[in-house]
Amino acid sequence: MPPIQYNDDEPLYSERPEWSDVQPLEQYENITPLAPIFYSPEYKDATGYLRAVVKSGEKSQRVLGLTESVIRMNPAHYSAWQYRYETLVALIPSDFKTPSTINSPDPLPQILQDEIKLLDQLSTAFLKTYQVWHHRRLLLLLTRQAGHELNFIKKGLIEVDEKNYHTWSYRQWILGSFGGLGGGGTDESGDWQAVDEDLWVGELDFVDMMLAQDVRNNSAWHHRFFVVWGCGVRDGEEDRERVLKRELIYAKQNISLAPNNPSAWNYLRGVLTHTKTPFSPLLPFAIQYIQPLDFGGNEGSGQEPKGIVDLENPPPSETAQLPCVQAMEFVADAWEADALQGDGDQEKLKRAVKVWERLATEHDVIRNKYWEHRIRDAHVAMKKL
Repeated sequence: MPPIQYNDDEPLYSERPEWSDVQPLEQYENITPLAPIFYSPEYKDATGYLRAVVKSGEKSQRVLGLTESVIRMNPAHYSAWQYRYETLVALIPSDFKTPSTINSPDPLPQILQDEIKLLDQLSTAFLKTYQVWHHRRLLLLLTRQAGHELNFIKKGLIEVDEKNYHTWSYRQWILGSFGGLGGGGTDESGDWQAVDEDLWVGELDFVDMMLAQDVRNNSAWHHRFFVVWGCGVRDGEEDRERVLKRELIYAKQNISLAPNNPSAWNYLRGVLTHTKTPFSPLLPFAIQYIQPLDFGGNEGSGQEPKGIVDLENPPPSETAQLPCVQAMEFVADAWEADALQGDGDQEKLKRAVKVWERLATEHDVIRNKYWEHRIRDAHVAMKKL
């Protein structure tokens, strides 16, 4: 969708009879700046009237129109957003009460319905602007229409930008704030609010769909970790051993599709670290991805006779570009952990050093200083074993 532009056909506010009662305030009133910013006439005109209404404290329907004009010209104008929100709250009918349940069927006041429609348009046009997403959060605390927001986000991620940071973080905020556990929580003001665990239904299916579109979507991988591990345990997920096995298989299968995808390897590491699971049991899987290199200790590498595939340790395809840097790092870290935290076997640490040397000189030269640091630390550790 192309960016929304200010309508040049609209007259300046100084030319509108309905604004004749307001005296605009200049930004640089009674001073001469050394390096003034040269705003367009339309922007200078509108912000002059915005400063005037903020000073007078006016909160009216025409102020909503004024703030919209400023925002369309400068979506990052946080003062315009804040005053718009204050005006919106002031204009909500006095008999309106924030819904006590999520996705209440009771109709919202027309002013809030109109604001949601406008925000759907502005959020799509100004996808990478912090202020528009903050305004959505404030509005959602009033409307409790979390279902609409999740559907809007889903559409935006699929049709506009599947990796947009603001969109993903907003989705996580909604799930954490309105879909939390325990039957209740607090909003940003500290007031009690109801929650709806049904908001989580289908969230893993949504992540699967996004990763099926792009297995390298790091934002989707991060969201999967948030859903599975970062927000408590929901119905059906109580057996964490089963969940751990499921997630390890999921990560390994996706690694086999794109071995050099750092996102999947990072997810695998994150799951193991979060659950305090050692790396070494996954060596049979990871060693497949460092071949044709041989650093010794490849016994139990998981290589099956041709035609037999271990579904829990899927091998790379014949066209995979090996050795995989992420696999080399994983294998070396597993050997190091075994030596330093387990059996004290110096040979494993020596193998890890060989991997880091190849990374520093051949396969990951851009991080050679880091690998040299790992090698120095390993030599120090060997003296203590």
